[in-house]
Amino acid sequence: MKITASNRLKNLMKSEIRIMSIECEKMGGINLSQGICDLPLAPALYQSAQKAIEDGINHYTRYDGLPGLRQAIAAKLWQYNKIQANPEKNIIVTSGATGALYATCLALFNRGDEVILFEPFYGYHEYTLAALDITPVYVRLQPPAWKLDMEKLEQVVTKRTKGLLINTPANPSGKVFSRSELDLLADFCLRHDLFILTDEIYEYIVYDGLEHISPGALPEIADRVITISGYSKTFSITGWRIGYSVCEEGLSNLIGCASDLVYVCAPAPLQEGTAEAIRALPGSFYKNLGQGYSLKRTKLCAALEEAKLKPYVPQGAYYTLADCSLVPGRTSKEKAMYVLAKTGVAAVPGSAFYHDGGGENLMRFCFAKSDDVLDEACERLRRLKL
Repeated sequence: MKITASNRLKNLMKSEIRIMSIECEKMGGINLSQGICDLPLAPALYQSAQKAIEDGINHYTRYDGLPGLRQAIAAKLWQYNKIQANPEKNIIVTSGATGALYATCLALFNRGDEVILFEPFYGYHEYTLAALDITPVYVRLQPPAWKLDMEKLEQVVTKRTKGLLINTPANPSGKVFSRSELDLLADFCLRHDLFILTDEIYEYIVYDGLEHISPGALPEIADRVITISGYSKTFSITGWRIGYSVCEEGLSNLIGCASDLVYVCAPAPLQEGTAEAIRALPGSFYKNLGQGYSLKRTKLCAALEEAKLKPYVPQGAYYTLADCSLVPGRTSKEKAMYVLAKTGVAAVPGSAFYHDGGGENLMRFCFAKSDDVLDEACERLRRLKL
């Protein structure tokens, strides 16, 4: 039997993040490419998940998740995001934030519809659209501040444009969209009658006194915003796959049906563990999270400067894009492989975040690592001779 990939799968590139992770593993290097936070879990997480298993919470949950988790998310949304959500009508617990995005796109868009992405983009956002035959349309943000250009945004809108995808804080740029920028985007989406999908998975990781603002909290566009987030990054549980979407009831029903069709439900005992952690962890946990990553950001950016890999200091999230124009190589992939070979530190080629040959002088480094691992990576980078 001849085995061939489906046409849909052929159109999806293998993630450069995973490719670099594999290359790093081959040589026993330090993986700063993949966004896997290896920080220790809060006891409330694993103790309550273990108890849930022992108590028999091991079966399918309702399609929208355990009621205790939806209630905990609703309370958090009001307190932190200023979004009022009914846990029975507006919240769908999903298999990670990526599951929430996939279910949202499956529920709301048709083949050939267009959704606007900002470059540099997170690869799985583009892959999700492509997997569903939705056409991504790109608007490039300009470094070093990753400035939003509304004229470029207006130029790409067509009759087929149905939505806009915002990532704030953003992977890979670390951009945190300001209130003034969100107001401009809100007006744009109202004028063009667009849905707004927001990926806010890094919402607690912001720096320098900046504030994370959820577009869903803006009353004029609340009925067209699908807020997507989860606890993979906040609680360092990327493998638990606990995400959620929040939106008005009509949209939520559709997204819930799509999520049920593809994923059935997120893991039941891990839902319970996450719910208990949301209820139990104090505000200082989230404050310390941001402060801890701020120190790691400073450490990595200083090492990159010394290595002549000039960093674009992020406003949020836990990645740094660095200028690798001095690194030998024609492409960002060749440059990333050069750095890996010389230092044993893996980064993601910048071209992974652009659609048309952009990003060839960029690399992305992740600093969500324990201090000993990050210190060793920084020491290796400092020895890079450019």
